Amino acid sequence: MNLNQLKLFYLSIKRQSLSDAAAELNITQPAVTKGIKRLQEYYEVRFVERVGKKLVLTRAGQALYDIADNIFTMEKVAEDRIRSFQIEQGQQIRIHTSESFGAYYLPTIIHQFKTANPDISVKVDILPTEKVVETTIALQSDIGFISYPVQHNRLILQEVLEEKLVMIVAPGHRLAAKTTLAPRDLEGEAMIMHEHGSVLQRAIDAFTGAKDVRVSKHLEFSNNEAIKRAVAEGDGIALISEKVAGEEIQTGKLTAVPLAGPPVTRTFYMIQRKDKFVSSSLAGLVEVILA
Repeated sequence: MNLNQLKLFYLSIKRQSLSDAAAELNITQPAVTKGIKRLQEYYEVRFVERVGKKLVLTRAGQALYDIADNIFTMEKVAEDRIRSFQIEQGQQIRIHTSESFGAYYLPTIIHQFKTANPDISVKVDILPTEKVVETTIALQSDIGFISYPVQHNRLILQEVLEEKLVMIVAPGHRLAAKTTLAPRDLEGEAMIMHEHGSVLQRAIDAFTGAKDVRVSKHLEFSNNEAIKRAVAEGDGIALISEKVAGEEIQTGKLTAVPLAGPPVTRTFYMIQRKDKFVSSSLAGLVEVILA
Protein backbone atom coordinates (compact mmCIF):
# COMPACT_ATOMS: atom_id res chain seq x y z
CA MET A 1 0.00 0.00 0.00
CA ASN A 2 1.19 3.50 -0.83
CA LEU A 3 1.21 5.27 2.55
CA ASN A 4 1.46 8.69 0.96
CA GLN A 5 -1.80 8.11 -0.90
CA LEU A 6 -3.33 6.67 2.26
CA LYS A 7 -2.42 9.82 4.17
CA LEU A 8 -4.03 11.99 1.48
CA PHE A 9 -7.22 9.98 1.83
CA TYR A 10 -7.06 9.98 5.64
CA LEU A 11 -6.47 13.70 6.11
CA SER A 12 -9.10 14.66 3.54
CA ILE A 13 -11.73 12.72 5.47
CA LYS A 14 -10.49 13.82 8.88
CA ARG A 15 -10.50 17.50 7.90
CA GLN A 16 -13.53 17.12 5.61
CA SER A 17 -11.63 19.30 3.16
CA LEU A 18 -9.30 18.56 0.27
CA SER A 19 -7.80 22.05 0.52
CA ASP A 20 -7.12 21.71 4.27
CA ALA A 21 -5.44 18.34 3.69
CA ALA A 22 -3.34 19.88 0.93
CA ALA A 23 -2.31 22.81 3.15
CA GLU A 24 -1.34 20.47 5.99
CA LEU A 25 0.87 18.45 3.66
CA ASN A 26 2.22 21.48 1.75
CA ILE A 27 0.97 20.23 -1.62
CA THR A 28 -1.70 21.39 -4.08
CA GLN A 29 -5.34 20.40 -3.91
CA PRO A 30 -5.20 18.70 -7.35
CA ALA A 31 -2.36 16.54 -6.00
CA VAL A 32 -4.63 15.39 -3.16
CA THR A 33 -7.45 14.61 -5.57
CA LYS A 34 -5.10 12.69 -7.85
CA GLY A 35 -3.65 10.69 -4.93
CA ILE A 36 -7.09 9.58 -3.73
CA LYS A 37 -8.11 8.71 -7.29
CA ARG A 38 -5.01 6.55 -7.77
CA LEU A 39 -5.63 4.79 -4.45
CA GLN A 40 -9.15 3.86 -5.57
CA GLU A 41 -7.99 2.85 -9.05
CA TYR A 42 -5.25 0.61 -7.65
CA TYR A 43 -7.69 -1.36 -5.48
CA GLU A 44 -10.63 -0.97 -7.89
CA VAL A 45 -12.79 0.02 -4.92
CA ARG A 46 -14.48 3.36 -4.27
CA PHE A 47 -13.63 4.62 -0.79
CA VAL A 48 -15.21 8.07 -0.78
CA GLU A 49 -18.13 9.85 -2.43
CA ARG A 50 -18.65 13.59 -2.67
CA VAL A 51 -22.17 14.65 -1.63
CA GLY A 52 -22.40 18.39 -2.17
CA LYS A 53 -19.43 19.80 -0.29
CA LYS A 54 -19.21 16.83 2.06
CA LEU A 55 -16.86 13.84 1.69
CA VAL A 56 -18.79 10.68 2.57
CA LEU A 57 -17.14 7.31 3.19
CA THR A 58 -18.37 4.10 1.60
CA ARG A 59 -18.35 0.90 3.71
CA ALA A 60 -14.93 0.07 2.29
CA GLY A 61 -13.82 3.64 2.91
CA GLN A 62 -14.89 3.51 6.56
CA ALA A 63 -12.92 0.30 7.07
CA LEU A 64 -9.85 1.83 5.42
CA TYR A 65 -10.21 5.07 7.39
CA ASP A 66 -10.29 3.18 10.72
CA ILE A 67 -7.11 1.31 9.76
CA ALA A 68 -5.45 4.54 8.59
CA ASP A 69 -6.37 6.22 11.88
CA ASN A 70 -4.52 3.49 13.78
CA ILE A 71 -1.52 3.70 11.45
CA PHE A 72 -1.10 7.47 11.67
CA THR A 73 -1.83 7.51 15.38
CA MET A 74 1.04 5.07 15.87
CA GLU A 75 3.19 7.28 13.65
CA LYS A 76 2.53 10.14 16.08
CA VAL A 77 3.34 7.88 19.02
CA ALA A 78 6.63 6.88 17.38
CA GLU A 79 7.54 10.53 16.82
CA ASP A 80 6.63 11.27 20.42
CA ARG A 81 8.83 8.46 21.75
CA ILE A 82 11.80 9.68 19.72
CA ARG A 83 11.21 13.24 20.88
CA SER A 84 11.21 12.02 24.46
CA PHE A 85 14.76 10.78 23.95
CA GLN A 86 15.63 14.21 22.58
CA ILE A 87 14.22 15.76 25.74
CA GLU A 88 16.53 13.52 27.77
CA GLN A 89 19.42 15.10 25.87
CA GLY A 90 18.46 18.55 27.11
CA GLN A 91 15.89 19.66 24.59
CA GLN A 92 12.29 20.72 25.14
CA ILE A 93 9.06 19.97 27.03
CA ARG A 94 5.94 21.40 25.41
CA ILE A 95 3.04 22.62 27.54
CA HIS A 96 -0.30 23.88 26.25
CA THR A 97 -2.49 25.65 28.80
CA SER A 98 -5.57 27.78 29.27
CA GLU A 99 -4.94 31.44 30.02
CA SER A 100 -5.44 31.79 33.79
CA PHE A 101 -3.40 28.73 34.76
CA GLY A 102 -0.68 29.57 32.26
CA ALA A 103 -0.33 33.18 33.35
CA TYR A 104 -0.81 32.96 37.11
CA TYR A 105 0.19 29.46 38.30
CA LEU A 106 2.48 27.87 35.73
CA PRO A 107 5.41 30.34 35.98
CA THR A 108 5.98 29.38 39.64
CA ILE A 109 5.84 25.67 38.80
CA ILE A 110 8.28 26.07 35.90
CA HIS A 111 10.66 28.14 38.03
CA GLN A 112 10.75 25.37 40.63
CA PHE A 113 11.33 22.73 37.94
CA LYS A 114 14.01 24.76 36.12
CA THR A 115 15.91 25.36 39.36
CA ALA A 116 16.48 21.60 39.59
CA ASN A 117 16.68 21.00 35.80
CA PRO A 118 18.45 23.99 34.22
CA ASP A 119 19.29 22.12 30.99
CA ILE A 120 15.68 21.29 30.12
CA SER A 121 13.89 23.82 27.92
CA VAL A 122 10.18 24.38 28.51
CA LYS A 123 7.91 25.90 25.84
CA VAL A 124 4.47 27.15 26.91
CA ASP A 125 1.61 28.07 24.56
CA ILE A 126 -1.58 29.65 25.93
CA LEU A 127 -4.63 28.41 24.01
CA PRO A 128 -8.40 28.05 24.42
CA THR A 129 -9.29 24.96 26.46
CA GLU A 130 -10.79 23.17 23.44
CA LYS A 131 -7.51 23.64 21.56
CA VAL A 132 -5.47 22.40 24.53
CA VAL A 133 -7.50 19.19 24.51
CA GLU A 134 -7.16 18.80 20.74
CA THR A 135 -3.38 19.33 20.66
CA THR A 136 -2.77 17.04 23.64
CA ILE A 137 -4.69 14.22 21.96
CA ALA A 138 -2.68 14.87 18.78
CA LEU A 139 0.62 14.65 20.76
CA GLN A 140 1.46 18.23 19.83
CA SER A 141 2.00 18.94 23.52
CA ASP A 142 3.46 16.81 26.30
CA ILE A 143 0.94 17.93 28.91
CA GLY A 144 -1.99 20.32 28.94
CA PHE A 145 -3.86 22.35 31.56
CA ILE A 146 -7.57 23.08 31.30
CA SER A 147 -10.20 24.81 33.43
CA TYR A 148 -12.96 22.18 33.31
CA PRO A 149 -13.02 18.37 33.14
CA VAL A 150 -13.23 16.56 29.81
CA GLN A 151 -13.78 12.89 29.11
CA HIS A 152 -11.85 11.27 26.27
CA ASN A 153 -10.72 7.67 25.91
CA ARG A 154 -7.20 8.76 24.96
CA LEU A 155 -6.64 11.15 27.89
CA ILE A 156 -5.67 10.93 31.55
CA LEU A 157 -7.30 13.69 33.61
CA GLN A 158 -5.89 14.77 37.00
CA GLU A 159 -6.98 17.58 39.32
CA VAL A 160 -4.20 20.09 39.95
CA LEU A 161 -5.70 22.85 42.09
CA GLU A 162 -8.89 24.65 43.03
CA GLU A 163 -9.17 28.44 43.15
CA LYS A 164 -11.73 30.83 44.62
CA LEU A 165 -13.81 33.07 42.38
CA VAL A 166 -14.96 36.55 43.45
CA MET A 167 -16.99 39.35 41.94
CA ILE A 168 -14.85 42.38 41.15
CA VAL A 169 -16.27 45.90 41.00
CA ALA A 170 -14.83 49.39 40.75
CA PRO A 171 -14.16 50.90 44.22
CA GLY A 172 -16.92 53.49 43.74
CA HIS A 173 -19.52 50.98 42.58
CA ARG A 174 -22.74 50.60 44.61
CA LEU A 175 -21.87 46.95 45.38
CA ALA A 176 -18.37 47.69 46.67
CA ALA A 177 -19.55 48.19 50.28
CA LYS A 178 -21.32 44.84 50.50
CA THR A 179 -19.75 41.93 52.39
CA THR A 180 -21.40 39.32 50.14
CA LEU A 181 -23.58 39.39 47.05
CA ALA A 182 -26.94 37.66 46.79
CA PRO A 183 -28.33 36.85 43.34
CA ARG A 184 -30.84 39.73 43.60
CA ASP A 185 -27.98 42.19 44.10
CA LEU A 186 -26.95 41.55 40.51
CA GLU A 187 -30.35 42.40 39.01
CA GLY A 188 -29.83 44.73 36.06
CA GLU A 189 -26.05 44.93 36.49
CA ALA A 190 -23.81 45.16 33.44
CA MET A 191 -21.82 41.94 33.54
CA ILE A 192 -18.48 41.73 31.78
CA MET A 193 -18.20 38.12 30.68
CA HIS A 194 -15.55 35.69 29.59
CA GLU A 195 -16.05 34.05 26.21
CA HIS A 196 -19.24 32.08 25.67
CA GLY A 197 -19.22 28.69 27.39
CA SER A 198 -16.40 29.48 29.82
CA VAL A 199 -16.45 28.13 33.39
CA LEU A 200 -16.88 31.66 34.73
CA GLN A 201 -19.86 32.37 32.51
CA ARG A 202 -21.50 29.09 33.53
CA ALA A 203 -20.92 29.95 37.20
CA ILE A 204 -22.69 33.29 36.80
CA ASP A 205 -25.55 31.67 34.90
CA ALA A 206 -25.96 29.09 37.69
CA PHE A 207 -25.81 31.73 40.44
CA THR A 208 -28.36 34.08 38.89
CA GLY A 209 -30.48 31.56 37.01
CA ALA A 210 -31.71 29.79 40.15
CA LYS A 211 -33.40 33.04 41.26
CA ASP A 212 -34.45 34.15 37.77
CA VAL A 213 -32.22 37.22 38.00
CA ARG A 214 -31.49 39.09 34.80
CA VAL A 215 -28.11 40.65 34.16
CA SER A 216 -26.93 42.58 31.14
CA LYS A 217 -24.14 40.73 29.33
CA HIS A 218 -23.06 43.65 27.21
CA LEU A 219 -19.30 43.02 27.09
CA GLU A 220 -17.41 39.80 26.43
CA PHE A 221 -13.64 39.28 26.53
CA SER A 222 -11.39 36.25 26.29
CA ASN A 223 -8.58 38.02 28.17
CA ASN A 224 -8.36 38.53 31.95
CA GLU A 225 -6.41 41.79 31.71
CA ALA A 226 -9.06 43.33 29.45
CA ILE A 227 -11.80 42.28 31.87
CA LYS A 228 -10.00 43.81 34.87
CA ARG A 229 -9.40 47.07 33.05
CA ALA A 230 -13.01 47.33 31.90
CA VAL A 231 -14.23 46.80 35.47
CA ALA A 232 -11.78 49.37 36.85
CA GLU A 233 -13.05 51.91 34.31
CA GLY A 234 -16.63 51.37 35.46
CA ASP A 235 -17.93 49.50 32.44
CA GLY A 236 -19.46 46.74 34.56
CA ILE A 237 -18.71 43.99 37.07
CA ALA A 238 -17.13 40.57 36.53
CA LEU A 239 -16.66 37.18 38.15
CA ILE A 240 -12.97 36.33 38.15
CA SER A 241 -10.30 34.33 39.95
CA GLU A 242 -9.26 35.96 43.24
CA LYS A 243 -5.64 35.23 42.33
CA VAL A 244 -5.95 36.76 38.86
CA ALA A 245 -7.23 40.02 40.35
CA GLY A 246 -5.05 39.82 43.47
CA GLU A 247 -2.69 42.69 42.67
CA GLU A 248 -5.47 45.10 41.72
CA ILE A 249 -7.45 44.15 44.85
CA GLN A 250 -4.42 44.75 47.09
CA THR A 251 -3.68 48.15 45.54
CA GLY A 252 -7.32 49.26 45.72
CA LYS A 253 -7.87 49.52 41.98
CA LEU A 254 -10.60 46.90 42.27
CA THR A 255 -12.85 45.69 45.09
CA ALA A 256 -13.58 41.99 45.52
CA VAL A 257 -16.97 40.92 46.88
CA PRO A 258 -17.64 37.20 47.52
CA LEU A 259 -20.88 35.62 46.34
CA ALA A 260 -23.29 34.51 49.06
CA GLY A 261 -23.58 30.82 49.85
CA PRO A 262 -20.95 28.10 49.41
CA PRO A 263 -17.63 29.32 47.97
CA VAL A 264 -17.70 29.56 44.19
CA THR A 265 -14.59 27.84 42.85
CA ARG A 266 -12.94 26.65 39.69
CA THR A 267 -10.75 23.56 39.35
CA PHE A 268 -7.79 23.25 36.99
CA TYR A 269 -6.87 19.89 35.50
CA MET A 270 -3.77 18.41 33.91
CA ILE A 271 -4.28 16.21 30.85
CA GLN A 272 -1.90 13.73 29.21
CA ARG A 273 -2.42 11.26 26.44
CA LYS A 274 -2.67 7.75 27.92
CA ASP A 275 -0.19 6.09 25.58
CA LYS A 276 2.34 8.90 25.72
CA PHE A 277 5.89 7.90 26.62
CA VAL A 278 6.86 9.74 29.81
CA SER A 279 10.56 10.58 29.98
CA SER A 280 12.28 11.06 33.32
CA SER A 281 12.36 14.81 32.68
CA LEU A 282 8.64 14.98 32.01
CA ALA A 283 7.98 12.74 35.02
CA GLY A 284 9.99 15.18 37.12
CA LEU A 285 7.89 18.10 35.95
CA VAL A 286 4.65 16.21 36.63
CA GLU A 287 5.90 15.42 40.14
CA VAL A 288 6.44 19.14 40.79
CA ILE A 289 2.98 19.95 39.44
CA LEU A 290 1.18 17.38 41.59
CA ALA A 291 3.23 17.97 44.75
